Amino acid sequence: MSKFIHSGDSVPEEDHQEENAAAAAAMKNTATDLVADHTEANGASVTSEDADSAENTTAADPSQGQQDAEASDELGTEEQSAEASDELGTEEQSAEASAQPDSGQQDAEASDELGNQGQNEPSKGFFARLFGLDSDSESEDEAQDQNAQQTGGSGAATESGEESQALVTPKSKPSEKQAQQESQDISNQKGSSKLQKKRDREHSNSLKESVIYWQGNDEISTSLQVTKQTLTEVMGLGTSFDVTFRQMSFGGHKTALLCLSGFTNTDVTDDILKRLTYLTSENLSTGVLSSFMNEYVPHIQVEEGNSLSESIKKVLEGLSVLFIEGENKVIIMDTRSYPSRSPAEPSIDRVVRGARDGFTETLLSNISLVRRRVRDPGLKYELFQVGRRTQTDVCVAYIDDIVDKTQVKSVIDKINSIDIDGIPLADKQLEEAIVGGGWNPYPMVRYSERPDVVASNLLEGRVIVFVDTSPIVIVLPTTFFDLCQHAEENRQTPFMGTYLRWVRFIGIFASLFLLPLWMLLVIHPELKPAVLDFIGPQKTARIPILAQFLIVELGVDLLRMAAVHTPTPLGSAMGLIAAILIGDIAVKSGLFVNEVVLYMAVAAIGMFATPSYELGLANRIVRLVLLVAVAAFQVPGFMVGTTLLTIFLTTHRSYNSSYMWPFIPFNAKAMSEILLRKPVLSSKTRPSFNKTRDNTRMPPNQKND
Repeated sequence: MSKFIHSGDSVPEEDHQEENAAAAAAMKNTATDLVADHTEANGASVTSEDADSAENTTAADPSQGQQDAEASDELGTEEQSAEASDELGTEEQSAEASAQPDSGQQDAEASDELGNQGQNEPSKGFFARLFGLDSDSESEDEAQDQNAQQTGGSGAATESGEESQALVTPKSKPSEKQAQQESQDISNQKGSSKLQKKRDREHSNSLKESVIYWQGNDEISTSLQVTKQTLTEVMGLGTSFDVTFRQMSFGGHKTALLCLSGFTNTDVTDDILKRLTYLTSENLSTGVLSSFMNEYVPHIQVEEGNSLSESIKKVLEGLSVLFIEGENKVIIMDTRSYPSRSPAEPSIDRVVRGARDGFTETLLSNISLVRRRVRDPGLKYELFQVGRRTQTDVCVAYIDDIVDKTQVKSVIDKINSIDIDGIPLADKQLEEAIVGGGWNPYPMVRYSERPDVVASNLLEGRVIVFVDTSPIVIVLPTTFFDLCQHAEENRQTPFMGTYLRWVRFIGIFASLFLLPLWMLLVIHPELKPAVLDFIGPQKTARIPILAQFLIVELGVDLLRMAAVHTPTPLGSAMGLIAAILIGDIAVKSGLFVNEVVLYMAVAAIGMFATPSYELGLANRIVRLVLLVAVAAFQVPGFMVGTTLLTIFLTTHRSYNSSYMWPFIPFNAKAMSEILLRKPVLSSKTRPSFNKTRDNTRMPPNQKND
């Protein structure tokens, strides 16, 4: 556009206004070349404004060229100002920029660039492209007002401004939609930010508190939409893929089924829903909830629910909950099916003859195995939940007319008093919570994986504690000698059972005292009787005796742990490595004495023969303590260590029962039943240790008349 500017020409003011009006009219008419009727009405002006005539006219009349340049400068300035500022400030900034003489050169350069682009597009003039596409309605209105004032009421300019405004007006609609979308996005972001802040502020200690925090109360809402929103925040509906909220309509009533897909028996659920699909509005004229529950839900275990937190807790246990629009109660259906394995023989409590079924990780399966063996109506199962987050099911089992009720109440009170976030390790964490024991290495309860053993303890008046997700059952109370008994002894004849029991006792005794006694005789050979002269190391080794024992003890523990984590096909290879590469080479190299390896092997076998795995580990720790005491204090160390062990076991009690009964306090009859496996019919009473209400196994003999 710089070629249209002639700064040396001077034009009178009146002529300048007339020429300015004519130029503005010509520019407006060029911008509206798409409108046919308007072009015909102003044909003279339009035909005179092609590219060649524009140059000739400008060259012939310098004033006209100067006015064109000024008009284009104003329009270019308005375009730049519109891009640099908002819509409200564009008009003022454009007017000031066009009025200042210092900005004339910049305006001329911008006009030149736009003019060059217009020359590359001959079918579309510069002013037409500028007014038709690149300007907004406000800049058109401003140009129209200025031209109208300059021409003093030129009708052609006014008509052209109206046509140009009509062409530009549709361009403002996308911007309005975009502004509305941006406003909506901003409001959504604010709402999302507010919701996230509310989530961050939540510190609920229980499920009920969380429901009240999000819903305001713990009642069942009559609106399914409100319930869905609460479940979204409390249960993670929409986030957790296994949480299902299936909305349906039965008999003209909106319903929703809430369940966990991994715990739901699909066959049972499909049968229930298939039955409900046959309902019509006539079937549900009154009492929708009662009709659903009593007539149209073909399932056995069905109950009503009044609390949303309790309903959610049932769902987390595996049950299904049916919500009905307009009802403030729900229908809870037991459709759960836990993933579980089949009962198999326990890996620890194995027997040659006997039942092969064992407990699994499913609570319902475990109590069924016991109920199958004890079909007594007095057998009670009380269920509790432990853990604010895990809500682990804990079941206390006992025979009501046999067990000591004081003991049952004590166990239940301790279970209810547990306030912890969860017990994911099940039985062991529960035992520490209700029994305690601190740093006591000896177990204060008895563990069992066999249903027949648990049934026998129930008949003796003991309390049984089941924990869901664990195949281990806790037996309360227990004694040291109970932990030394095994089910295999009662599967054999009384004589063979007694023999097996004595062999087991000898193995346990050897695991405790064999190594300390041998070491004491090595240190003090004068204590050996003549018949035991063969005892003692025939050769010396490079490592002291105590160090040899400690190294071998740690080696046996390491092998035991490696055996647990080693696959079965590699177990034999690991045994060969331990026996040949370690034991034999260590002896031949002179690091160890043959007797040390021999006696350590005997003690290890005695530990593995202990029926209770926990008791065997505790005896190993006591053996190490006695070895150190003998090495430090010789005979006094052994005597004092043994005495302290006895006192330690005697002072500890298992639920107000002596741990060393019937040895301390001594009970001859009960001690004889510990040492001898008597015939079944000879044991007519239950052990007094359990303080049973009914201590008779068989009724007293009736005299014949």
